[in-house]
Amino acid sequence: MSKQIIKNVLISQPAPADIDKSQYKVLIDKHNLNLTFNKFFDVVGVTNKEYRDSKVSILDHSAVIVTSKLAVDNYFRLAKELRLVIPESMKFFCVSESIANYLQNYIQYRKRKIFYGKLQFSELISVITKHKNETFLYPCSEETTPDNFKLLEKAKITYTKSVMYRSVPKNLSEVDIKKFDLVVMFSPIGVKSFIQSFKPSDYEKVVVAAFGSTTQVALKEAKIRTLIPAPTIEAPSMIMAIDRYLSFTTNELEEHKLKIEEEFNKKPEKKAPASLKITTKKTAKTQTEKPKSK
Repeated sequence: MSKQIIKNVLISQPAPADIDKSQYKVLIDKHNLNLTFNKFFDVVGVTNKEYRDSKVSILDHSAVIVTSKLAVDNYFRLAKELRLVIPESMKFFCVSESIANYLQNYIQYRKRKIFYGKLQFSELISVITKHKNETFLYPCSEETTPDNFKLLEKAKITYTKSVMYRSVPKNLSEVDIKKFDLVVMFSPIGVKSFIQSFKPSDYEKVVVAAFGSTTQVALKEAKIRTLIPAPTIEAPSMIMAIDRYLSFTTNELEEHKLKIEEEFNKKPEKKAPASLKITTKKTAKTQTEKPKSK
């Protein structure tokens, strides 16, 4: 059986500012791919009424944890709509230097106490733990995974999760999905947009790549096989996973597909019913007391 030719790729993300300086350039040069970028969902901010209903007060916190430009935009948008003045004493803890620099769109950088990590949230935790006395606000979306919150709780950080924006599915019906050989997805909301916009017959020949376990689960629930999963031990990034897949020999590809098919058809293990525990609580109603000797 000959290998399926992968030429045209649809990536469910916005196009990078400079494709030649992005990681995707490796795929273009090595595999001669045509890449099309199209974000599969829109992001909308919660209204100030919704935010008031959440009972979270921005000014009750002395520090802000910032993980994205969207978080920055919506934090200051809501502050403005709620007519709040962010005090100069407010501290900002950013996941990267680029996010820290983005704050300059809203505040004077040199007058603020701004801290940042290298890139990963786990690296930022070490910075945050040096300021444990602060009360942290964590602006985020409805779809934020719990991983970062678990790290904060493990470090015993006092924080408030504050939903300020959400993702909504996008109508992709104008996309000619049949002209693509590979579609790359990064989130469950992107999967939702995909299955709402196309019929199974439209994408039956399309190879699907997916980043993250929640994205892969959403695809499996929609009965779509993820032929290129990431991250894996062999390929910790989506770029590496695609490169690895496209570099397979015919035999390696067949073995890979058999493995994916086996995983896809595997039924979840049924948990054994929990054994009944006999409680021996002593209560006034169930315990007959011996009469005390006089």
